Amino acid sequence: MGVATMVTNKYQKCIDECNKCSQACYECFEACINEPDLNARRSCVKMLIECAKMCEMSSGLMSMNGRFSKEHCNMCATICDACAKECDMFKDEHCQKCADECRMCADECRKMASM
Repeated sequence: MGVATMVTNKYQKCIDECNKCSQACYECFEACINEPDLNARRSCVKMLIECAKMCEMSSGLMSMNGRFSKEHCNMCATICDACAKECDMFKDEHCQKCADECRMCADECRKMASM
């Protein structure tokens, strides 16, 4: 349900998933930069930030019922899939949980983009 209005009700599940995915990416970023093999994680760490930022922007566009919300969410799904693939390369729990969250967000973004 929308916070101030009911305009975004149809997007709420996707907004929530984008917010959750962004949080997961930032948490995974923090955990990754403290791992002993940080150098091997460079691509993953960059992708985590790109994904978090894209999710934040998607959430914002849906919250304002933005004109390009669907197109943006379609791109967000692509980036979330790429981030999940990067995280899957590392077997620690934080990366695996983040990959799962990215996949859930990508699925929700695809559903929203096809509304």
